[in-house]
Amino acid sequence: MESRRSSGDMGRIASWVKSHRPMYDRATQHPFVVGISDGSVDLSAFKRWLAQDYIFVKEFVPFLASVLLKAWKHSDDESDMEILLGGMASLSDELAWFRKEASKWDVKLVGIVPQKANLEYCRFLQSLMLPEVDYAVAITAFWAIETVYQESFSLCLDSSSKTPEELMETCQRWGSANFGHYCRSLQKIADRCLEKASSDIIRKAEEAFVCVLEHEFNFWNMSCGE
Repeated sequence: MESRRSSGDMGRIASWVKSHRPMYDRATQHPFVVGISDGSVDLSAFKRWLAQDYIFVKEFVPFLASVLLKAWKHSDDESDMEILLGGMASLSDELAWFRKEASKWDVKLVGIVPQKANLEYCRFLQSLMLPEVDYAVAITAFWAIETVYQESFSLCLDSSSKTPEELMETCQRWGSANFGHYCRSLQKIADRCLEKASSDIIRKAEEAFVCVLEHEFNFWNMSCGE
């Protein structure tokens, strides 16, 4: 029988981060975010990211709602709902923040055309919303999406960073210690679900994790104009 732990006391999620380290690093240390942290970012790229990510977040709301529904139906721990509801509550504030930032940067949010990488990422979210997708798979993908942003923007808050003052609020939104704590809570949920999952579900969850890393990388590339 397959062990529910990969090596020692390492959880399944940590083992996947280790085994997919090159992909993980290129998603969390992309030149777009590195450019913010060293002050070299092209502000036109930041504005492109702002508009495209606003579209993505609107698609993210029903995705999180579907994860909540799966938790309600299938979770064996009531605290999952509380953690996920906290994430859902923050999305209203997040959308308001995007509108405020767009106004500050003179970015028009009405009539934005989603670019190819964004459309493909949103289609991936929609595929995870299907009823037949297991809770363990959905929560793994959700953890990965949130964590890529947390790790990426936390680079911009390092004491040695040269993040422009006008971009600090963006970095603090996702790079903060509080958001990091939230991401670790999601990781614990995913690990717990994966410990009890079948080998088929574990395989699908790992595939979802890898897909998130690929989509995040492509989204950053799109933001850079590539």
